[in-house]
Amino acid sequence: MPALPALFTFPRNFTWGTATAAAQIEGAAFTDGKGESVWDRFARRPGAIDGGDNLDVACDHYHRYGRDFALMRKLGFRHYRLSLAWPRIFPAGDGALNRRGVDFYNRLIDSLLAHDITPWVTMFHWDLPQALEDRGGWRSRLVTDAFAAYADTIVRAYGDRVKNWITLNEIRCFTVHAYGEGGKAPGFRESARTVNQTMHHALVCHGHGVRAVREHGGRGARVGLTDNCESVIPVSESPADIAAARTRFQEGNWPVLDPIYRGHYAPAYLRSSGKDRPVVTRGDFALISSPADFLGLNIYTGTFVRRGARGRPEVVPPSPSYPRTDSPWLNLAPRALYWTPRLAAETYGEKNIYITENGCGYNDDIVTRGECLDLHRVEFLRSYLRELHRAIADGAPVRGYFLWSFLDNFEWADGYRRRFGIVHNNFKTQRRTPKLSAHWYSQVIAANRVL
Repeated sequence: MPALPALFTFPRNFTWGTATAAAQIEGAAFTDGKGESVWDRFARRPGAIDGGDNLDVACDHYHRYGRDFALMRKLGFRHYRLSLAWPRIFPAGDGALNRRGVDFYNRLIDSLLAHDITPWVTMFHWDLPQALEDRGGWRSRLVTDAFAAYADTIVRAYGDRVKNWITLNEIRCFTVHAYGEGGKAPGFRESARTVNQTMHHALVCHGHGVRAVREHGGRGARVGLTDNCESVIPVSESPADIAAARTRFQEGNWPVLDPIYRGHYAPAYLRSSGKDRPVVTRGDFALISSPADFLGLNIYTGTFVRRGARGRPEVVPPSPSYPRTDSPWLNLAPRALYWTPRLAAETYGEKNIYITENGCGYNDDIVTRGECLDLHRVEFLRSYLRELHRAIADGAPVRGYFLWSFLDNFEWADGYRRRFGIVHNNFKTQRRTPKLSAHWYSQVIAANRVL
């Protein structure tokens, strides 16, 4: 009798990896010619960051990347999603190139490859050069020209070794949260019209990133966007609730994914925006909708939806006792990893989806006798990965998964208190201690299935 297949086994050649971002781990905020970023400036604003933390040292990855990559390799991690710090390459955002910054990433990429780890490089992960912000930032069309030059530069410099590129990480975060809500860098409360324009400029930059990879990436180069689209979960899996979730997903993702996949803004989005709709320059949509190779999705939690009394989607808010992590926004919603890639593929026809971030933040990851027994994180990840397996079994074209994050790091406005890493970092000594979750994830990768 043939052996039964192991439960929760993923497809052959499924990509397993971990992820970080330059601003959150590198430190060396003003070393070797690096320019100031909007987060470097924002962190100096009294009360902006929990505990008064800043990015000056972070995980000191700038000086410790070789040891970090050796630890990755020891744990069996073969794919690593990282970002480049734009102000380390162009301190003013454009103009003079910082050769020491270019050389740093040459050494870093070479070290990754020497450890047999495949780099997945994000061009921009929220660290806009402050000098560009001083000239208007994402509000200004100037940012699109600056990004185009930056993208051309980095793809030319590293394209012989980097074959997996991501243009931008989470457009909504560095536009809506940064310019509309005030609590994230650069920290403004602008009009809806201004916020919509920042999103449009970001989309144009995405198009320039795709163009740069097509022109300079060489044979085998691939490129996509990482989006934090609204993850919608039907309360029940009845046809009525699924239809409501589908409608909510489509409407919630009009501003970003429609222009990329359909080459225009949805008429309903333009009607609802009215006079606040973004200004579009001739040729923008052709650039924005340049065909990419994959879609990255960052998925942590989700919005529960059911069919309302009038047939419209109705959000069902979690009760105060609903299980959540120590991040107030991160309610446990494993089915988000089932429904989001499924709805994205169904709505936009995408054939290659990667989960580019998924993880959880807690405040109490404590090292005792050389161990950090984060059982809560293991159970979180296990429940989510089982739902991802179900999505793939039901036809969702998910090709890989990147766990956020490799290291405890600077968690934006939460500073260093909120720990997302599977490797514990002592920020006083910079000692790295793999948590129970790191060893569990290492076993998952080796077995290619959820354990």
